[in-house]
Amino acid sequence: MKKQLLDLTLTAKEWLTDRHVLLKLTHEQPLPDAVPGQFAEVRIDGEPATLLRRPISICNIDRQRNELWLLVATIGNGTRRLGRLDIGDRLNLLLPLGKGFTIPTALSHPTPLLIGGGVGMAPMYFLGKTMSQQGLKPSFLLGARTASDILLADEFSKLGPVYVTTEDGTMGEKGFVTNHSILGREQFGYIATCGPKPMMVAVARYARQHGVGCEASLENMMACGLGACLCCVEKTTKGNLCVCKEGPVFNINDLLWQI
Repeated sequence: MKKQLLDLTLTAKEWLTDRHVLLKLTHEQPLPDAVPGQFAEVRIDGEPATLLRRPISICNIDRQRNELWLLVATIGNGTRRLGRLDIGDRLNLLLPLGKGFTIPTALSHPTPLLIGGGVGMAPMYFLGKTMSQQGLKPSFLLGARTASDILLADEFSKLGPVYVTTEDGTMGEKGFVTNHSILGREQFGYIATCGPKPMMVAVARYARQHGVGCEASLENMMACGLGACLCCVEKTTKGNLCVCKEGPVFNINDLLWQI
């Protein structure tokens, strides 16, 4: 899939929480093809201390509006600068990058479960939307510390059933995603996950114990996005691989996590 360097224009900005902002961008030409799980490297302008691009998952591509969504957690100088963008500002992106999720067929995996935590909910939305367009009926399991950190719940609910866990019990069931009762009530044929590593390790453990195929989108630090700087290397059964190039999506059976 051909990479492109594009200047996109910000058309909408929505603060989902006090530190999570959804950016919607467009371009004069049709946006490049991308698959769920791929990401963009975003140049940060106007922030002298931020020299490197920031890797951000593609949250959605709306072909009718020719619109790209980026869900940004404003936790550092670079991402806080993105939160200060105004409508009409231009943003330089290199995309699409990395290897995305495998889209199962409805016949082989009729009941996919997509599990997201934090900004890891972003690729789960793009994946769920793509599955729905291909005739699959995904379910979503979202986890966060508290209710206000559950992101895009209304958008997810348009695609399939949404189940929620929060650590403080303010929304859904109290606990972690792998404690949710849905995992004991229903059987799933495929699991995809993205979020904090401890969450993904727990999800991978559950998937292995129950013989369910599972893919995880890793969130290692990625500076270049092209496999040149080697800062995102992950030890796998196939050797040391660059997450930005060979991933970020991996089959859990290829990962050397202690599970």
